[in-house]
Amino acid sequence: MDIKDIQNLIKFVSKAEVSEVKYKTKDFEITIKTPLAGSDAVYAQPAVYHTAPQAVAAPAPVATPAALAVEKTEAASDDSKYVTIKSPMIGTFYRKPSPDKDVFVNVGDDVSVGKVVCVIEAMKLFNQIESEISGKIVKILVDDATPVEYDQPLFLVDPS
Repeated sequence: MDIKDIQNLIKFVSKAEVSEVKYKTKDFEITIKTPLAGSDAVYAQPAVYHTAPQAVAAPAPVATPAALAVEKTEAASDDSKYVTIKSPMIGTFYRKPSPDKDVFVNVGDDVSVGKVVCVIEAMKLFNQIESEISGKIVKILVDDATPVEYDQPLFLVDPS
């Protein structure tokens, strides 16, 4: 577990409004305690027993800088007018409320403030994610039933 995973766990615990979470493996133990009074303070006390050496993956081949610059410029110009709906938590992204139901939204659908656009399952709890803006869904950025991170873009919305 690296520092980014620990930070994400702390953010998740603070939003879940639980008082204490313990996570323990053979090599690692962490306890996260939050005050019950609703304060924003979060305390993490990691205790590392020993760490096994980790293999470092070889770097992936990188495209030429000129090609990357062209792709980034095109993406920035196309997406700059859109507003992103981001994940408020870590979990598994679902487009449907249940397997036998229809999806919440499709590309081209109009959404308004408060409309449920997806569900994120975290620790066996299914959290409905509502749109914070009105507009038209332009792009769905995440595949159904895939893990998402905190603040990961889920949808692009055209507010015009």
